[in-house]
Amino acid sequence: MRNVDPLIEVDFEDSVFITLLKNLKPGQKLTAAAVLTALDEDGDTESFEETDFLVVPLDISDLPKATLTGELGTRLRLEQQLAGEGKLLTGLEENDPLRLYLEEIAAIPVCGDITLLSRDLFDANLAEREAPELWQKLLNLSLSRIVEIACEYTGYGVQLLDLIQEGSMGLWQYLPRLCGEDFEAMRDHCVRYVMKKLLILQAYANGVGQKMRQAMEDYRSVDERLLTELGRNPTLEEIAEALHMDAESAGSVKEMIEAARLVHRAKAEPQPDPQEEEQAVEDTAYFQMRQRISELLSSLDETDVQLLTLRFGLEGGLPMSPEEVGKRLHLTAPEVVAREAAALAKLRKEG
Repeated sequence: MRNVDPLIEVDFEDSVFITLLKNLKPGQKLTAAAVLTALDEDGDTESFEETDFLVVPLDISDLPKATLTGELGTRLRLEQQLAGEGKLLTGLEENDPLRLYLEEIAAIPVCGDITLLSRDLFDANLAEREAPELWQKLLNLSLSRIVEIACEYTGYGVQLLDLIQEGSMGLWQYLPRLCGEDFEAMRDHCVRYVMKKLLILQAYANGVGQKMRQAMEDYRSVDERLLTELGRNPTLEEIAEALHMDAESAGSVKEMIEAARLVHRAKAEPQPDPQEEEQAVEDTAYFQMRQRISELLSSLDETDVQLLTLRFGLEGGLPMSPEEVGKRLHLTAPEVVAREAAALAKLRKEG
C-alpha cells in the first residue's frame, strides 16, 4: 500500500512531471505513455508518486492490458471475467480473501445520507473540530462504490483487492478536500486517480515502459524505411502492415511517440526568462484554471480571495500548501481547507 499525501511538498523545478503538466495545452491529458517514458528514462518513481494530478487527470487509455502467466495471470483473468459478469461474490471460493471482504462491506449497515454527512464534515473542519466518526461513516458509505470503480480496472496487472485497498486509502487521505458540494463526483475522481497511479507504477515494474520503447523504435524504423522506399510519407495502414499489426495498434504506438516527444520537450526546455515566464504559462491547462478562478473572485470576501490566490499561485507565484497559506493568513490548515472548499463551491455555482 502506498501513502499518497495530497499535501506533500514537491520540488516544482526538478520534477519532470510538474514540467509535463505545465507544458500541456488546453484539452490535453497526461497519458500513461508519457509517464512511462519519463519513468523509463529517469527511474524517478518517487517524484511521480508525490506529484498531485487532480487538476489535470491521468489518462490510462493507452496503457496495454497485462499478459501475465502463472498463478497471478490466472487470478487476474478470473477477476476480470467475474467482474465483467457481475459474479464476484458467487464466482469466488468461500474462503477467498476478496469474497470475504465483499461480504464484510455488504454487511455494513447504512449509516446516514452521504450528502448530509459531507456537509457535517465541512462544518466540523470549519470549526477546527476533529470528527473521525464522520470520516468513517463517509468511507463506509463509499466502499461499495470503490469496489465498482476497481472493477473498471481489471486486467492491468493489479489484483482487485489491492486496487480496492489503494482506493480506500486514497479516499481517506483526500477526504478533507472533498467536503461539501459535489462530494460523490469528486470522490470518484480521486479514487480513480490513486488507482491509475498504482496501475502505471505496476506497469513500469512489469517492464511495460521498455516494451513501449521497443514498439516505438520498431515504428520509427519502419516509418523511415517506407519513406525511403515510397518517396513519400507512408500511411498508418502501410506502417501497420509492415509491423504485422492492425491499424488501431499502430495508431496507439504513434500516440506513444507523440507522448515521448512531449516528455523530451519538457525535459529539454530551458527555464524561461522571468520577463517571458507569464506568456509561457498562459498556454498551459493549469493557467486556464487559474484564469477562470481569477474572473470569479470578485464575488468572494477579501480573505477568501487572498486564500485562493495563494493556494493556486494566481499572481505568478507557486501554489502554496494549506499550512503555508495558514501562516500567511493566520489560519489553521483545516480552516484553510474548509474555506477553500466553500469558496470553490460558491464559484462553481456562479460559474
